[in-house]
Amino acid sequence: MARPYLTIDLDAIEHNARTVVDLCARHGIAVTGVTKGVGGHPGVAAAMLRGGVVSIGESHLENIRRLRGAGVNTSFMLLRLPALSDVEEVVEIVDVSLNSEPAVLEGLSKAAERRGRIHDVILMVDLGDLREGIWPSDLLPVVRVVRRLPAIRIAGIGTNLACFGAVAPSTENMQQLAELAREIEDTCGITLDLVSGINSSGLSMIASSRMPPRINHARIGEAILLGCETLHRRPWPECLQDAFRLHAEILELRHKPSLPIGDRCEDAFGRHPAFEDHGDVMRALLDIGREDVDIEGLTPIDPGVVIVGGSSDYLIVDVTRASAHLQVGDKIAFAPKYGALLAAMTSEYVAQRTLRDDAPHARPDSQ
Repeated sequence: MARPYLTIDLDAIEHNARTVVDLCARHGIAVTGVTKGVGGHPGVAAAMLRGGVVSIGESHLENIRRLRGAGVNTSFMLLRLPALSDVEEVVEIVDVSLNSEPAVLEGLSKAAERRGRIHDVILMVDLGDLREGIWPSDLLPVVRVVRRLPAIRIAGIGTNLACFGAVAPSTENMQQLAELAREIEDTCGITLDLVSGINSSGLSMIASSRMPPRINHARIGEAILLGCETLHRRPWPECLQDAFRLHAEILELRHKPSLPIGDRCEDAFGRHPAFEDHGDVMRALLDIGREDVDIEGLTPIDPGVVIVGGSSDYLIVDVTRASAHLQVGDKIAFAPKYGALLAAMTSEYVAQRTLRDDAPHARPDSQ
């Protein structure tokens, strides 16, 4: 059955991974490749590993199971804080997890003890983004508690920035993380392997040599997947921005007015959309909608195609100035931003077509 599909260029992903890894390596920083934006796609993970990442980071245990089942052989980092109810599975399939709650850490220790294992953890510190993490003043007391857990090893500390609170990484907050690492080592007599300070938002600091040398680990997803940094979504030098393309088919192609006719009310999503009067235009109805993807995160590859809006079932575009002569049944291609990529990759209504024959697949492609 025909349906919208994403093309996934694994060679472009490998290239981007190598570009980011080489930059970070010159500054003593190891990279974990993050696949949560592609639903744990095994081919993407394998491409990242070929590009030099040292491990794969994921937010969902289901995705880690999928990756292991597909034969992706590497160390796995659980990026989302473990649920207390999931500690048994975390210990079973995850090599290192990010944590902030002593109760969960105690549960992980008990689960690991039952299996005769030691589970590695990174203690997350909240440096102002107000997502996950221990407040800096509480960090040492938590470290002392965790050190008493018999089956837990504190592999490092980390922080998350440029996410919920949109707080940018800076020399000040990265130095604060480095100093917290030193304080833990000096006070508690332990060595931290990882000081995990940044995601794709920190590439500019690394490139300009402003990253404190104690920061030695990065969790990178978007820069590898989409080839851009995440402070301003600008293309990153030498990275490719075309690893993913969303293709949707024209279902209807007709001249229609550019302004709706009649009394206006809320649309199907409770919004009051605005329209500009361009007279009669050639409008195409495509076979993808808000149920499938974040349409605000799509950019037409053809600059003559303009997204007008969408419903749950359809994306509506103005193709009056399209560069090609379009017909019903033709495909129109879009570049997805991160949110649109995430939605499309996790939608059962969007197929995936990898552009490398030997790649493991997340699910069978639909032609």
